[in-house]
Amino acid sequence: MTQQLLGQALVEEATKKSGLIWVRGGGPARALWHVWHEGAAHVVGDGPDEQPLPQLANGARAEVTVRSKDKGGRLIAWTATVSELEPHSEAWESAVAELKGKRLNAPDAEQMTERWARECRVLRLEPQDSSSDFPPDSGAAAPLPTTATTRRPVPAGLPRLLMKGRRKRG
Repeated sequence: MTQQLLGQALVEEATKKSGLIWVRGGGPARALWHVWHEGAAHVVGDGPDEQPLPQLANGARAEVTVRSKDKGGRLIAWTATVSELEPHSEAWESAVAELKGKRLNAPDAEQMTERWARECRVLRLEPQDSSSDFPPDSGAAAPLPTTATTRRPVPAGLPRLLMKGRRKRG
């Protein structure tokens, strides 16, 4: 019993302190921002301008991996039961109040909660069990396909332009 309570406390503390959790539903794991509220992680997504939720269905199970905030390495993994909160229910309002405070760079901060109610899903990921015993592999995976690109090559004249500014200051 003591071991179970310690596991629950570790899940809660680690998840609270981590800005991202890795969640695997039926497909590949995705990094999701979240809040810890009333004994579970809550996420919002699957709408325009919001994070995609990786095949997480109401009543399904998901594998959650929490990273260490300082080193970024895998800290603990836990299994969650997924439940979708009904828009404008008491649980939804409570969770959304917490999520709203953590949402960065929202394009419509004033109408954000109404948009979430219309177009998004708010999910509660409730821990069922935890494990600090990890498989021997690293858990690394190939990046998911995306339309994002990396930086292009530096323009040929840029180094001269930067050095010119240094000479004037010196």
